[in-house]
Amino acid sequence: MATTCLFTHPSLSRLSSSCSSSSSSSRAPLLFSSQKCYQRRTLTRQTRIGGRQKSRAASLDEAPVSRDVDPGRVTSLKLNLLTAVSGLNRGLAASEEDLKRAESAAKELEAVGGVVDLTRDVDKLQGRWKLIYSSAFSSRTLGGSRPGPPVGRLPITLGQVYQRIDVLSKDFDNIVELQFGAPWPIPPVEATATLAHKFEVIGTSNIKITFEKTTVKPTGSFSQLPPLDVPRLPDGLRPPSNTGSGEFEVTYLDSDMRVTRGDRGELRVFVIS
Repeated sequence: MATTCLFTHPSLSRLSSSCSSSSSSSRAPLLFSSQKCYQRRTLTRQTRIGGRQKSRAASLDEAPVSRDVDPGRVTSLKLNLLTAVSGLNRGLAASEEDLKRAESAAKELEAVGGVVDLTRDVDKLQGRWKLIYSSAFSSRTLGGSRPGPPVGRLPITLGQVYQRIDVLSKDFDNIVELQFGAPWPIPPVEATATLAHKFEVIGTSNIKITFEKTTVKPTGSFSQLPPLDVPRLPDGLRPPSNTGSGEFEVTYLDSDMRVTRGDRGELRVFVIS
């Protein structure tokens, strides 16, 4: 199951040509809607992670003083972030230098975008989002920064990863495409695993998700097989690292792109699918 190139994703085909300064240095088309700007000041984000409150100061000194952000500036920063994570196989192929470059590009965009207010903009979460980068995958395990199967030591190929969010039903599904190797002449087994959660907004920009169940649906040559629900382990049998819930902060959000920070510091970048 090959990973598609970042800049061939359909959501990027709508890129606007409004940012002439970036278009000359990249062949990728430009997109994205304008974002509201915040006047020059220092904001403190209240981040609730790991059951405690943390204050995170976000300096917006570089943000324009004008009431609205220059669309070209926003587009340029978004393209800069997309360029930084391009070709990294969602972060699985990221080096230390790649991680620093992606982190820097994300911080620039977060600063201009300002503090996300999900009490006002929760509808922007609606839809199916494609993961294009996760800093956690640099650990070379399918569990990211959490314990997980090591990449390359199991006959499993990780395909595309999506998040499907329904703001009305509060459904939050992580959808992972997988391919399982099989001895010749049996073809590889392809499947889609859906990890179903419920979500709630905490404060203004934090989201808590609670795990419900995992469903595995064969695809490809075995698509006629019925889906299989994987039972959830009882609370007493689950390891401490697998509590069935988690939290993350949405640090940038518009109609095309979402940037989040996980409860273990993971940087994730999504585009609408």
